[in-house]
Amino acid sequence: MPAAKRSAGGGSAGLIWDLLTFDRLVTGQVIHLVYWAGLGVIALFAFSVVGAAVGLALKEPGLGSILLAFPVLIAGLLAAGAMALLWRAFCEFYVAIFRISDDLRSLRQSHEAESTIMPRARPDEA
Repeated sequence: MPAAKRSAGGGSAGLIWDLLTFDRLVTGQVIHLVYWAGLGVIALFAFSVVGAAVGLALKEPGLGSILLAFPVLIAGLLAAGAMALLWRAFCEFYVAIFRISDDLRSLRQSHEAESTIMPRARPDEA
């Protein structure tokens, strides 16, 4: 029995069947949670960079420590911005891969539906 017929009328049992047999991919929904968790980690890194720069500036009184803290702050925030962009690209790549999988499954199901509606003519019958 095709997967579409098994999962169509099953309700919660059909959902569990889809999850256990990988007929339905949940990674598209999960990747959004992973993306926000990764952004949270990157934000923690950015806050730690700001804290390190302030700590470096307050470590010794004088202009030298402030001049040393400023490049640390700028470089750290640029690194955090670059990490955020790379994380976004990484997550978008996975979303695109799983959307391709969904599109291929839809094409396969439509092809199966067409082949059951219109049986192919045999070459010897022509």
